[in-house]
Amino acid sequence: MATNTSYMQIPQTLFASIDMGTSSFKLLIIRAYPNGKFLTIDTLKQPVILGRDLSSSCSISTQSQARSVESLLMFRDIIQSHNISRDHTRAVATAAVRAAENKDEFVECVREKVGFEVDVLTGEQEAKFVYMGVLQFLPVFDRLVLSVDIGGGSTEFVIGKRGKVVFCESVNLGHVSLSEKFGTCSGNFEEVLKMREYVRMVILEFGLVEKVKESGFEVAVGSSGTIRAIEKAVVSGYDRDFVDNVGDFGGCKRDWRLSRGELKGIVERLCCGGDGEVERVRRERFFKRRSEFIVAGAVLLDEIFELLGIEEMEVSGYGLGEGVVADSLAKVFDGYDLNANARWRSVVRLAMRFNNKKRVKAGAQCASIAKDIFEGLRKCDKLYNNQVKLIASFEDKDLEYLEAACLLHNIGHFTSKKGYHKQSCHIIMNGDHLYGYSTDEIKLIALLTRFHRKKFPRSHHAFLEEFPEQAKQKFRVLCAIVRLSVILQQNDCVNLRGVDFFHSYEGFKLVIKEARDQPYLPGSSQPTLDNIEAELEKELEHFKKIFKQELLVVGSSSSSNDRKDKFTCERDADHL
Repeated sequence: MATNTSYMQIPQTLFASIDMGTSSFKLLIIRAYPNGKFLTIDTLKQPVILGRDLSSSCSISTQSQARSVESLLMFRDIIQSHNISRDHTRAVATAAVRAAENKDEFVECVREKVGFEVDVLTGEQEAKFVYMGVLQFLPVFDRLVLSVDIGGGSTEFVIGKRGKVVFCESVNLGHVSLSEKFGTCSGNFEEVLKMREYVRMVILEFGLVEKVKESGFEVAVGSSGTIRAIEKAVVSGYDRDFVDNVGDFGGCKRDWRLSRGELKGIVERLCCGGDGEVERVRRERFFKRRSEFIVAGAVLLDEIFELLGIEEMEVSGYGLGEGVVADSLAKVFDGYDLNANARWRSVVRLAMRFNNKKRVKAGAQCASIAKDIFEGLRKCDKLYNNQVKLIASFEDKDLEYLEAACLLHNIGHFTSKKGYHKQSCHIIMNGDHLYGYSTDEIKLIALLTRFHRKKFPRSHHAFLEEFPEQAKQKFRVLCAIVRLSVILQQNDCVNLRGVDFFHSYEGFKLVIKEARDQPYLPGSSQPTLDNIEAELEKELEHFKKIFKQELLVVGSSSSSNDRKDKFTCERDADHL
């Protein structure tokens, strides 16, 4: 399928990647298009920690195989609940499996018990995918980039430009393997000193410094979870006695970069933070599962900065998993452009800069619901009222505005929950964050976030004065979709399988695919349409006023007479 095909016409755009790493297994589900647009729908991480086996032997133990299969079965169920095809699903394994003497036995075990074909990556392949993932997040396609990815069992170095790899190397240094070898979890000075000497010896033996100097680089980028955790520690003030929002990073205003001085401040705090027990508790609260290995990861990064002469490193929110999806896209869509849709990447970076993972996921779920409603409306070629010409005028770029607003609607939570919709609008309008969008496009996206809750905008609202009449009408249609999507997402009505949207002479019908076959994690609740009638009622009123017809919202398991899972607006439509 050629890249000039409208992504609106592609029936299957969901891709899944599974990264079977040394410390954890990670599932990534992405809605992706041949125009380079990425939208992360769901992520899940399981702490399998294969690296512990390899510290005491050269094989993956029976217990670790069992943990692996259990995690992968959960991933498989989630992938199936999203109806993602085998062709769009890829499982890759990295350093721990690569180094295991029984890797063939392990891969066969996964094939028989789970059904996944595991691709055991070479170090060079892993490095290439890391670079491809970075290109989906940062605008560095035309620059000579040094990407560094610290994993549990190895660290990947790759230098690339314009999508082509110039140099890559996988070095057998990882935060899990180093922690197991030197016992540096406590940050003991003598242990850290020995580890530093070992890291330097290995890097110099690989000839990495000379190879990097020979190729050169314009910008250094870090893409691993360890590096992202250190950057979060910097912006949250971990090296100070007072830390903002310890443990959830909810208030982090991220800048996606890390200087050598900032890194040294974090390393010093981790290694010389005072009272051992107090500092250990503080570190566990802040880094959570990563706390066991963060000392080794930070010291390793510090040595890399020192040896390679890195003064500042940009930090990528994407890495190996996204690179695997990008590689799959290149195989599915002929002529896929790694540098496509740079402006959408700025939307994603803005969402991830001001939001924690939970709110980013909520925004992505909201965007998916909105996309289904939007596409359902596009198919309604006969609305039996004067809105038909307006709907027919919808373009792909209108969907992009809609999805951008959904992804960014909650970034104002950075300051406070009260009035956060206004703050979201302010950040978009005044922060110079969105690249490639015109002033009018930025204003449209910002206003959609501003009016995703509270009062519905009147057509003559002061904010809309500069819009042409048709643009005002289109804005109110998009606004109605955003508001409905936010309500459904906030009430956990959809365990993201999405929605189906239909139209007939009787009106509109929105069917929520509740994915009751999807596994639920501990502490989660079963999705339901119960107890949201009051919240939906107002949005259904707005929808009816816009489209002059009723919208019926039902659960996929609802029967036609099941009133508990059916809501509709029966009030007369008046002009706003």
